[in-house]
Amino acid sequence: MSSRRNFIKQTGIIGMVGMINPIDTFAEVSKTSSFLAPPKTKWADGSRLVVSISMQFEAGGQPDNAESPFPQNIQKGYIDLPAATWYNYGYKEGIPRMLDNWDKLGVKVTSHMVGTAVLKNPELAKEIVQRGHEAAAHGMNWSTQYTMPYEEEKKFIKDGVDAIKNVTGFTAVGYNANWLRRGPNTLNILQELGFKYHIDDISRDEPFIIQVKNKDFAVVPYTLRCNDIVLIEGKNFSVDQFLQQAKMEFDQLYAESETQRRQMSVSFHDRIGGTPQMVKAANDLIRYMQQHKGVSFKRKDEIAEIALHDKTTIRE
Repeated sequence: MSSRRNFIKQTGIIGMVGMINPIDTFAEVSKTSSFLAPPKTKWADGSRLVVSISMQFEAGGQPDNAESPFPQNIQKGYIDLPAATWYNYGYKEGIPRMLDNWDKLGVKVTSHMVGTAVLKNPELAKEIVQRGHEAAAHGMNWSTQYTMPYEEEKKFIKDGVDAIKNVTGFTAVGYNANWLRRGPNTLNILQELGFKYHIDDISRDEPFIIQVKNKDFAVVPYTLRCNDIVLIEGKNFSVDQFLQQAKMEFDQLYAESETQRRQMSVSFHDRIGGTPQMVKAANDLIRYMQQHKGVSFKRKDEIAEIALHDKTTIRE
């Protein structure tokens, strides 16, 4: 069966031939279809499919009465103390459990770190980096940055980067805005501050390059479909449903990856993805993926580097 790319090229040629019989024309195109085959956009390192895992380090940096699974009916002037313990679980249990799981599986992930969370739990932030994972920036706190003027937003981003650097020694080159909601100035600021990529885009299943301030800038797409905060959080999917959906996503992308560069993203948050049931689901999911030939697991800074140096990377 002809691919969509073949179909578009073939019908385009047919449309240029005017009054020529379209059936005859299509027959001629089919005879010489080798030059119409879609380009094989493989990963430069030989991977068939790349899996990108995010581990959000946010707990401890949240504001008072941040959204949680508890009813949002706390009376004004009071602190939702049980909800605070839900967040505390993220750094007390969640991230340590996930770190052990990544080690058992032999995979490295990208941890998007909120600056205030890093400052509250510096030893944990250092451990993430020491175990070989990427520290990416996730703002200084949970403030809404898309409403900020240029200089205020620049300071907000830089303060988060500095917190990570001062605690872990790692210079963040990737960025994730709160709920992906960057503003009109965000990308210009990131380019100015020396970032290489951002993830606040869900428009593709492979990395691509955009122009920011007349320079290349990588986009390493994020996910909502395989994201624990969207699907789980104690009120939507069960763990079994999450696992099944992620497996189906993987199966389809793996099939497509035979002829096309494909990336699968999976996202885990400290207080959700670090629960016992979700860590077990992640372990089962990754072991399933590892049974397939050509699947590799990469940090997002590695993906961005590959994209920026590969001439076949999509440009927008």
